[in-house]
Amino acid sequence: MAATGHSSVEVLWVFLRLGLMSFGGPIAHLGYFRDEFVSRRRWLDDRTYTDIVALCQFLPGPASSQVGFSIGLMRAGYLGGLAAWTGFTLPSAVAMVLFAYGAHLLAGAVTAGVLHGLELVAVAIIAQAVFGMARTLCPDWQRAAIASLAALLMLWVGSAFAQVGVIVFGGTAGFLLCRSGAPQPATPQPATGMRVQVSRRIGIVSLVAFVVLLVGLPVLRALGAVQAVTLFGAFYRSGALVFGGGHVVLPLLRDAFVGPGWVGDDAFLAGYGAAQALPGPLFTFAAYLGVIVAPSHGVSGALLGIVGIFLPGMLVLTGTLPFWDTLRARSSAQAAMRGVNAAVVGLLAAALYSPVGTHAINSKTDFAAALSGFLLLTVWHLRPLLLVLLGALTGIILCIAK
Repeated sequence: MAATGHSSVEVLWVFLRLGLMSFGGPIAHLGYFRDEFVSRRRWLDDRTYTDIVALCQFLPGPASSQVGFSIGLMRAGYLGGLAAWTGFTLPSAVAMVLFAYGAHLLAGAVTAGVLHGLELVAVAIIAQAVFGMARTLCPDWQRAAIASLAALLMLWVGSAFAQVGVIVFGGTAGFLLCRSGAPQPATPQPATGMRVQVSRRIGIVSLVAFVVLLVGLPVLRALGAVQAVTLFGAFYRSGALVFGGGHVVLPLLRDAFVGPGWVGDDAFLAGYGAAQALPGPLFTFAAYLGVIVAPSHGVSGALLGIVGIFLPGMLVLTGTLPFWDTLRARSSAQAAMRGVNAAVVGLLAAALYSPVGTHAINSKTDFAAALSGFLLLTVWHLRPLLLVLLGALTGIILCIAK
């Protein structure tokens, strides 16, 4: 990449501020980015920004973090991309590490109530995500059918292999059934129009690294690799298979960490609920898990989780940039991705039922609290931070009332 003449330090400070104030999840993050970089700072124009968003929504990984990485890449080269990711991720990652230590040290009835309240918040927020994604990503019978079948497959099988199978099933079904729903592609513009000049050589190296790590890390685990490699592989696989939004990482991480018994369901759902209260990317939940799973590693465990879960999305983004305009012009690729997006709606719907709903909702009162949270989010548009605080208070009241 050619030198841009702009400072990566400037990029770091701008994204650090966004990392401290960007509440509301990935869709809200994209709104913050557009206001900051298109409207206010004019680092790029609307068409360029729209192209970047389209690319990042097409790929696996955390879309808002990938968009931020791309903007940093355009502004100050590879160091700018790293600075953008670091600034946007750091505030919530630090907060999740502190929560992990606090949740581990605290005990008693009040703490149990807070954790149960956060579990109910997680139910409400995931239900909102399923509802919103279904309306957007399953607008016709073909995609609704794909989502329904995907949910049934996950409920009947429920394993990491089933998750991969559901994604493959969605892509294949989309390729066969969703071509008529795919809009005509826009006239391709050269990759330099996005001013992200990643060479084809770097792109190919990134894609090869993505595949080698995805295939090689499970092999190392089977050969008896040390705990750090095993954990890194679990985070990497989860980050590599996320399509359709950050909430989809929940069933992937749950299967990777709760399934083997590394984390209990209570601690897992409480951490996930707490992550909703924070600005920045939801993927920083991995920092919490890194501390909980490997407390002897301390902060290094959190770093292992953060790097492991974000790395695949950044590799596949860097690898796709030189080829994006050719790829997005293909109606078959668009149709396959529509099927994948529908399948992940089903995957998340299955996770809403089990383990999230079946574990958190133990009574009619719990159901009423979770339903109230869902209505507060979808009808009254309550901010997630306020819902988390309300949920923690509700959990304490329910615990005392028992």
